[in-house]
Amino acid sequence: MPEPLLSIDRLNAFYGRAQILFDVDLQVGPGEVVALMGRNGAGKSTTIRSIMGLMERCTGSMVFDGTELRHMDPFRISRLGIGWVPEDRRIFTDLTVRENLEVGRRPARPGIPAWSEHDLFELFPNLGQMPDRLGGRMSGGEQQMLAVARTLIGNPRLVLLDEPSEGVAPLIVEQMANMIVELKRHGLSVLLSEQNLPFAAAVSDRAYVLEKGQVRFAGTMNELSENEQIRRQYLTI
Repeated sequence: MPEPLLSIDRLNAFYGRAQILFDVDLQVGPGEVVALMGRNGAGKSTTIRSIMGLMERCTGSMVFDGTELRHMDPFRISRLGIGWVPEDRRIFTDLTVRENLEVGRRPARPGIPAWSEHDLFELFPNLGQMPDRLGGRMSGGEQQMLAVARTLIGNPRLVLLDEPSEGVAPLIVEQMANMIVELKRHGLSVLLSEQNLPFAAAVSDRAYVLEKGQVRFAGTMNELSENEQIRRQYLTI
């Protein structure tokens, strides 16, 4: 594979004295969709929070486009071109769709297609039908779309998606899958934290499986889909 856009080497992460991640190795290439899979509590969200500089303590290395992320403030990490869509969405409920997008707007980046409001409304037609609706008056699925759109208007090179299919209707899950495919077509890289194997398999090139903060599998999505032992041991409930 080409030189990775994101390379994580022997990442350990801690909440206070409790160690959550143990020597996690992970890579995401340019224009690649990588699924980070595992049950609840496996360490998926902690990995993403570590990348964004939100953990109390980390050791190891996290290099994005040649820049070491460890010890960097989250706002500086964001400015490098990493966009994060958290599991709890964190939209501004008292702002409209348009106002939420305006909050996330950032200048265009060289070599990266710039996202306009028009582009995002084409990607998420539901949002285009409610530009003046308050975030607090939207369904969970609509809020999820808005959270993704607000991240994209920041023109990131790498998008971190934390459980995008969690708790939303099947139709929204399908739209999320189409959205990820479109991001890849635009040349963006995506790290997708997910438990839904069919969803991840539909959009991802490669996968890492976490269990108790350790990588138990790393390979192509086809290899994971065909490995019944790994799926049964680490992914089924």
